[in-house]
Amino acid sequence: MQAVEKRISLFNSLAQSVMNSHDTNFWLQKINPLWSVNQPLAKIVKKQIVAKDTVSLILQCNRHVKHGVAGQHHPVTVEIAGRHYERTYSMMQLDHDHLCLTVKKVDQGVVSSWLVEQSQVGNILRLGQPYGDMQQYIQTPHLLLLAAGSGITPMLSLVEGLSQSKQLQTTTVKLMYWVKTNEDAAYIDYLTEITENFPNFSYQVFYTQAQDQRLNQAYVDQLENLDNTTVYACGPSGFAVTAEALLSHAAEIQTEAFSLSQFDADLTDTGFINVTLTKSNKTVAIPKGQSILSSLEQQGIKPNHGCRMGICNKCACNKAQGATRNLLNGAANQEPTQLLKICVNSAQSDLVIDL
Repeated sequence: MQAVEKRISLFNSLAQSVMNSHDTNFWLQKINPLWSVNQPLAKIVKKQIVAKDTVSLILQCNRHVKHGVAGQHHPVTVEIAGRHYERTYSMMQLDHDHLCLTVKKVDQGVVSSWLVEQSQVGNILRLGQPYGDMQQYIQTPHLLLLAAGSGITPMLSLVEGLSQSKQLQTTTVKLMYWVKTNEDAAYIDYLTEITENFPNFSYQVFYTQAQDQRLNQAYVDQLENLDNTTVYACGPSGFAVTAEALLSHAAEIQTEAFSLSQFDADLTDTGFINVTLTKSNKTVAIPKGQSILSSLEQQGIKPNHGCRMGICNKCACNKAQGATRNLLNGAANQEPTQLLKICVNSAQSDLVIDL
């Protein structure tokens, strides 16, 4: 294997000396679709249905893929009908060469629908630099994982990472997992196997269509040792906000939201706000209460962005003046010279931002 890699490396060096990387990649991928001088690529080698509208894709990675840390997210770029689309997913590292990507189909979701319904073994995906703060650096003897819907994917990555690092032998881990119905629950066999192999691990599944099954104070009252517990929560923004409010007295809590819930919008947020873009030398009027990123896109302005969830920081820019409100937690910010994530903030007054 090392001899093969050395020959490829020598070929890459020679190729780069006579042609650019784009041309080199083109010809390398005629031989092997995973070969590249600089692109982090992965090939689907197995596809399996794991729940309703949810698939598991086993990916074989080339040497340029950065696996990151358990719990982080990867930008994933796919080509659909001649166009490239980037979305963000959390992945589970299986070994040095393979990742597991779990995808749930989202209504009107171009990429998730393609991955669930049309992707095939042999398809090539391009992976970006992993990012995210929800990582397996646990400083307390107890860990509580709260997941709703697709929020299970970073939790699975964390559990697998703790299993591989043997931390499940010393850290008490409890997973609480909310889904709509029984057929929406993914990886139950895997979770059961972890429970059998690690006595410190336990999990519960709750069905939100049943009465009083959503995350509420009654569940929190049953939890012990919260002052010595790290809490990770991932789900829709409403779930993340509720978790942060109910468990604020835990030793540490981190939350991530993968969507903006409709009820987060303030019904009093009406009218328009003037936003001055200093780099573009433009001033535009955008609706008050909506994501600044989405509002600018509706004006034909295309700011740099990635996850649209407030995690990757690709859309962050400097705010020189003005008031904003975070759409994930409702927090207001009137301070100048602040870094502003325009995908998860709305304008509350006239703004000046560095775009």
